[in-house]
Amino acid sequence: MTKDLDPKLVETSVNCIRMLAVDAVQQANSGHPGAPMGLANIAFELWTSHLRYDPKAPGWFNRDRFVLSCGHASTLLYSMLHLSGYDLSLDDLKSFRQLGSRTPGHPEVGVTPGVEMTTGPLGEGLSASVGIAASLKMLAARFAEHDSELCTGRVFGICSDGDIMEGVSAEACGLAGHLGLDNLVFFYDDNQITIDGTTELSFTEDVGARFEAQGWYVQRIDGHDHRQIREALDKAVAESARPSLIVSRTHIAMGSPGKQDSSSSHGSPLGADEVKATKENLGWPLEPTFFVPDEVRTVFAARAAQGAKERAAWLERLAAFKQRGGEPAKLWDTLIERQVPADLLDQLVASAPTEDAATRVLSGTIQQQVAKLVPSLVGGSADLTPSTKTFIKDAAIVQRGAFGGRNFHFGVREHGMGAFALGVALGEGFIPFTATFMVFSDFMRPVMRLAALSHMRCVFVFTHDSVYVGEDGPTHQPVEHYWALRAIPNLDLVRPADALECAAAWSHALAREDGPTVLSLTRQKLPKLPRPEGFEPATMLRGAYVVAESEGAPAGVLIATGSEVSLALQARTLLGDMGRKLRVVSAPCVDVFERQPEDYRASVLPAGVPRCSIELGITGPWGALVGLDGLSIGHDGFGMSAPQKDIEEKLGMTGQAVAARIRRWLGQ
Repeated sequence: MTKDLDPKLVETSVNCIRMLAVDAVQQANSGHPGAPMGLANIAFELWTSHLRYDPKAPGWFNRDRFVLSCGHASTLLYSMLHLSGYDLSLDDLKSFRQLGSRTPGHPEVGVTPGVEMTTGPLGEGLSASVGIAASLKMLAARFAEHDSELCTGRVFGICSDGDIMEGVSAEACGLAGHLGLDNLVFFYDDNQITIDGTTELSFTEDVGARFEAQGWYVQRIDGHDHRQIREALDKAVAESARPSLIVSRTHIAMGSPGKQDSSSSHGSPLGADEVKATKENLGWPLEPTFFVPDEVRTVFAARAAQGAKERAAWLERLAAFKQRGGEPAKLWDTLIERQVPADLLDQLVASAPTEDAATRVLSGTIQQQVAKLVPSLVGGSADLTPSTKTFIKDAAIVQRGAFGGRNFHFGVREHGMGAFALGVALGEGFIPFTATFMVFSDFMRPVMRLAALSHMRCVFVFTHDSVYVGEDGPTHQPVEHYWALRAIPNLDLVRPADALECAAAWSHALAREDGPTVLSLTRQKLPKLPRPEGFEPATMLRGAYVVAESEGAPAGVLIATGSEVSLALQARTLLGDMGRKLRVVSAPCVDVFERQPEDYRASVLPAGVPRCSIELGITGPWGALVGLDGLSIGHDGFGMSAPQKDIEEKLGMTGQAVAARIRRWLGQ
C-alpha cells in the first residue's frame, strides 16, 4: 500500500507522472498539460493501491476498468500505462499526437494497450462508464449462485468540469444512482478552470449536491493530499449501495510557477521557459527529458506483480468453475464470446411473421426469437416500450439489486441511453440495443458516432421513421435523418421493407462485430413483398437486391427503401407496359451495398441504365447513386400535421403520382 511508502518516493513518483505529461505535450507542441499535472496525485494513489490490472494481459476479464472521461488529459493516462508496465514505451510517449502513433491526442480504444474507451467528447466517458459498470453487475448476477467471486470488476474514472457540464452526464448519472451501481467510482477534478477562464464565468452549481440528489455517495477532498485520497478511495470501494463521486479540489498545472491555476495551461504547452522553471521548482532534472527514476519504476513494478498474482488466482477460479461444467459453464462461454448462431438468418427467416404489419411490429416479433437465440442481447427504450415493441418477453427488468434481467427502462434519456449502451458494448458479455423514435436520433448522434469510431457492436432501433407519423407533426417526423446517419462512417443503417428484411436486419446487426447498426422501422402497416421464385434470403445481406425484374434489358431501375419499396412496386404495376421494362431494387442498407464487390453492384445497378430513387426523405444525397440524369423522389422539407393519407396526397407519394413522375422522367 502507498501509505507504507517513503513520502519522498511518493513525491518523486508524482512528479515523474507530471513531467512525463509535460515533456510529451512540449515535444508535440500541442496538448493539455495542466490537467495531468493537477491529477498526478490522484492517479498515483489509484493505480498503486486500488486499481486491479495486469499490464501483461490488458484485457483479462476480472480486471478493474479505468476511464479517463476528460480525454484531453490523455498524457496522464499514457504516463500511467507506461509506468505500470503496459506495452507503451517512452518512444511512444515521445511520439504523442504524431501520425500513426499509439498515443493519439485523445485516448482511443484498440489503439493503445490499456485504454478502455475512446474519450474526448466531454461527458461521454463518465456516462458510458455507467453502462460498463452495469454490464459487470449483470454478469455477476448470472453466476452469483455458482461463484460469487467470479465477476468482481469495478469501474474507476476521472471526470472534469466539462464532463459534468455536458447534459449527457446528468442523464446517465441519474440512471447510475437509480440502479445503485456501487462498483462505479469517479473522481471529479474540481480545478475550477476552463479554457475561457475560471468556472465562475459559467458554472457555479454545487456538483456534490447534484450527485447526492441523484443517489450517489459523495465525498469532498483535497486532491493533492495523499491521506485524504487514500481514505476516500477506501470508503468509496467499501460503499455497497451507491456509486461514488469524490469531489477533488485540485490545482491545474500544479507545480508550475507561472501557469498553476491559470487557464493558459489548459490547452497549450507550458513553453520551454516555463517547463524549465517547473522542473527547477519541483527539483526535477532538466535533462534528460522523459526521465523516469529507477526507484519509481520499482514502485509500479511491485503493483504490476500484485496484479499478475490476482489474475493467476482468478484464472484458477475460472478453471475450477469450468471444470464443474454444466449449463453455467456453457452460459459463461456463450456470454463472454457474445455468441451468435451461424445460421441466425435462416432461423429468423423461418420464424418470420407472414402478415402485413408495420416493420416495428414485425421487428418486435423477430426480436423475441433473436433473444432466445442470442442470450447476450439486452436493452430497452427511452420510455417508449409500447411504441417501439422492443421489450424482451419472459425476461426481467434490470433494477437496483436485481441485475439478472435483460430489459432496461431508461426513462426519457435518449442521450444517456446511447452512452449507456456504448458502455455495455465496451464491457463484457452483452450486445446492447436501444429504442426510440427516429427523429430523436438527433439526441443520440454524438454517442452513435463514438460507437462507430470505437467499432462497438450496438443496435440502435428507431421506429416511427417517416413523415407518415402524421398527426404528431414535423417535430416528430424525420426527413434528413436517414442520410444524416448514413453519413457517419462505420454506422450501418438498415431500413427494412417487410418481415424478411426485418429478419435480415437483425441478423446483420447481431453478426456484425466491428461497428453499430441502426434499424429504421415504420409505424404504418406495410405489405409483404412478392419475391422471385427461388429467392435466396442471404441476398438481402448484400445491402440491395432485385425484388422485381424487368422483362428483358431494363429501361430503368427504381431503387427504394423501407416503406417506399411497396410504393415502387405499385407504381411499376400502374405503368403497365412501361412498368414491365423497369427493375425494382430494394436497398435496405445502402452502406452494405456500397461495400460489395463492383461486379455485384453492377449486376444490381447496371451501367448506362437510368436510375430513380424513392425514399420519403431528403433527396440530395441520392445523386451519388442515381447520377445527374437520375430522378430522386422524396421530400426536401419538413413534414406536416395531418393524417397519413392526406400527407401522401400532398407530397405526391401515392402510386399514381409516383408513376406519373416516372413516366415524365422517361419521356413517355
